[in-house]
Amino acid sequence: MAAGTLYTYPENWRAFKAQIAAQYSGARLKVASNSPAFTFGQTNRTPAFLNNFPLGKVPAYQGDDGFCLFESNAIAHYLSNEALRGATPQAAAQVLQWVSFADSEIIPPASAWVFPTLGIMQFNKQATEQAKEDVKRALAVLNQHLNTRTFLVGERISLADITVACSMIWLFKQVLEPSFRQPYPNVTRWFATCVNQPQFKTVLGEVKLCEKMAQFDAKKFTEMQPKKDTPPKKEKAGKEAAKPQEKKEKKKEEKKPAAEEEMDDCDAVLASEPKTKDPFAHLAKSMFVMDEFKRKYSNEDTLKVAIPHFWEHFDNEGYSIWYSEYKYADELTEAFKSCNLISGMFQRLDKLRKNAFASVLLFGTNNNSTISGIWVFRGQELVFPLSPDWQIDYESYDWRKLDPSSEECKTMVKEYFAWEGEFKHVGKAFNQGKVFK
Repeated sequence: MAAGTLYTYPENWRAFKAQIAAQYSGARLKVASNSPAFTFGQTNRTPAFLNNFPLGKVPAYQGDDGFCLFESNAIAHYLSNEALRGATPQAAAQVLQWVSFADSEIIPPASAWVFPTLGIMQFNKQATEQAKEDVKRALAVLNQHLNTRTFLVGERISLADITVACSMIWLFKQVLEPSFRQPYPNVTRWFATCVNQPQFKTVLGEVKLCEKMAQFDAKKFTEMQPKKDTPPKKEKAGKEAAKPQEKKEKKKEEKKPAAEEEMDDCDAVLASEPKTKDPFAHLAKSMFVMDEFKRKYSNEDTLKVAIPHFWEHFDNEGYSIWYSEYKYADELTEAFKSCNLISGMFQRLDKLRKNAFASVLLFGTNNNSTISGIWVFRGQELVFPLSPDWQIDYESYDWRKLDPSSEECKTMVKEYFAWEGEFKHVGKAFNQGKVFK
C-alpha cells in the first residue's frame, strides 16, 4: 500500500483528487501544505525540491520509499486502488476517458468563467460568454450520460467521479446558480451524491452549492493586483499640450513579485503553473533591442525620436508587424468598457511583453466604435498559438501581416504609435488608446 507525502498549498482542488483517492484506497498520505513542512513559493523553489520535481509545481508526491511523482492525475492514479482505476480494461479506459474529459472540456472554460469572479483575472465579455457555452456543452454531455447511471463508470465511485467532481467544485460554488443548472438535474444529483460521500467530506468539508451567480468585481480585481511604483513621466510639449485628452497611459512595466506565502485557491493554481520553455528560443538572435525602443517611446518625442529610432533599428527578419481589428464591433458599448477589453487582453499577455509591443486604439463614440491596433512580434508568425497563456483573446481579432517596406505599413505605424493622423482605413475619429510594452 502506498505511503508518502503530498506537497501542495492549502485548499488546492488539484490536490483534492489525490487526497480523496487515498481516503478510498487506504493509502497513508501525509499532506504538507503549511510552514514549516511546506511554504508555497519558497519550498518548491529550493534545489532539493527541484531535484525531485524539476517543474517546481504542486501537487507533488514523494513516497516514503523515495518514489516521486508530479502531475495531479498521475498522483491520484497511483494512490488509487483497482476499484477506483477500473477493474477491467474497458472500465479503466472509461475512467481515463473522463479524466481526460475533465482536463480538456471542463477546466479551461471553468477557469475562464470563474477566475474573474474571484478577482484574479480581468473580465472579458467575449471569453466569459464563450466559457458559459462551453460549460453548457460539457454539462449536457454529463447529463445525458448520467441519465441512467448513478456514477460515471460502473456502479460505484471511481477515479472518474473524483476527478470530474473536483474539476467542477468552483463552478458549483461560484457560478452554477439554480436557474443555470436546472436543465442538468442528473449532473446536480450526481455531484451532490459525490461530495456527500464520507471520503469526499473528509477532504472537502461541506460543499455549498451556489445560490446566485457570482459576477466580476472590479474593485476586488484592482485590490488583488501587485502594486507598482510608477516613475514620473517626462512631459511632451506641443502634442501633449495641444491634446490633453489624448495623453498616453505609458507606464513602465515591472515584473510581478513572487507568489505570496498565503494565497487563495485559484490564485495559487495560476501561480503554480510551471515556467514553460521560451517559445522564441528557436529564433536567431536579433540586433533589434525592443527594450531600447520602448524606453525611447516612453520617455522621448514619439514622432521626432521614437519612430525614427524604430525604423532605423528594426530587424525585418527577427520581427514582424501585424494589424489587428476587433471582430465584434457591434457589441461594443461605452468607451470605458471597450478600453477595459483592451486592458484585459494586455493583462493576460503579460509574459509576452519582453518580445512584443503594441498600440491598440479605440475609434468612435459610445455604442458606435471599433478597436484596431499595430503589433510588433518576435519572429515571422502570429505568436499567440505558441503558448496556451496567450490564446484567450486573439481569436476575437482579425490579423493581417504587414510589409515593413510598404508605405501602408509605415503610415499605420506612424499613426498608431503617435495616436494621431487621418486613419483613412477606419472611418471614425480617434477616441483613446492603450500601449502594450
